Amino acid sequence: MQSKPKINMKTIKIIKNRSDIGAGTRGSDMGIDAIEIAAINKKNDYFNNFKYEDVPTANASIYDKVNNSFAKRIDSVLQQCERLNEHVHNNIDEGNFPLVISGDHSSALGTISGIKAANPSKRIGVIWIDAHADLHSPYTSPSGNIHGMPLAAAIADDNLDYQINKVSEHTGNLWKQMKNIGCEGQKLSPDDLVYFGVRDTEEPEDKQIEKLNIKNYVVSEVRYRGLEVCVAEAIEKLNACDTIYISFDVDSMDCDMISYGTGTPVSKGFDQYEVIAIINAFLETKKVSCLELVEVNPLLDTKGNKMAETAFEVLDEVTKTIKANY
Repeated sequence: MQSKPKINMKTIKIIKNRSDIGAGTRGSDMGIDAIEIAAINKKNDYFNNFKYEDVPTANASIYDKVNNSFAKRIDSVLQQCERLNEHVHNNIDEGNFPLVISGDHSSALGTISGIKAANPSKRIGVIWIDAHADLHSPYTSPSGNIHGMPLAAAIADDNLDYQINKVSEHTGNLWKQMKNIGCEGQKLSPDDLVYFGVRDTEEPEDKQIEKLNIKNYVVSEVRYRGLEVCVAEAIEKLNACDTIYISFDVDSMDCDMISYGTGTPVSKGFDQYEVIAIINAFLETKKVSCLELVEVNPLLDTKGNKMAETAFEVLDEVTKTIKANY
């Protein structure tokens, strides 16, 4: 009998990005350590089973004087995203599966840029599991926190029809650099972006979602129509994409049911089992090239280390699917 050819499996590489400078609240830089403690308390050897890289941070910039309220610490966030871009790009080039664990969600721009830099001619699909749309730009943001802006930079659309802020030339130039991390121009077409669980948005984001016809599978729709039906539709929508990036923000989960241990908690979200099922379904397409988990903030957790424990439960389960398929 002829032996089956060996499958060249990818090596999972954990990329630890302890940065929280894009958020409005300190503490998500400690999220990775909280997740590791959750694993230790479960007597789970997870973090000893994979090689990892630490991304240097610019967290000390939190103490610098903020001179622009429309894109806080943008120079440092730019630097951080450039660093993460290099880590993700290099690991994909080396044939690894980058499993990124970050602090705040501004990191996603660095991750998406790294995927695009490694695959410049390929079409990237993005599954964004989050309570927030993260489609603001410095021109529309009411807070100036860049963790609400990564997708605007990735699709290279500032939504100027709904501009509320007069952005300085200096900030505008830095923002332009953010949109060109890794390689110049748009990293992602809005047609290839799918939301799961987005439920806390501002008018500029709502208008942008409507204009760009971005699909958002809200929690009620997923439960009414069925998770498998909604995921199958999303997989079909991204059928023409060559590779997929999954971004999982823990605030996509119901804060009342799970924990308030995240920077911007929102009620009426998913439970961890729904998140696991959504992520696993996309992993099973064998198209996913990178997975990222963000926004665990143990300083805000009113239930001990509950958010990190739940995030680790998701991480542990989906990693089994990565190992089985990649």
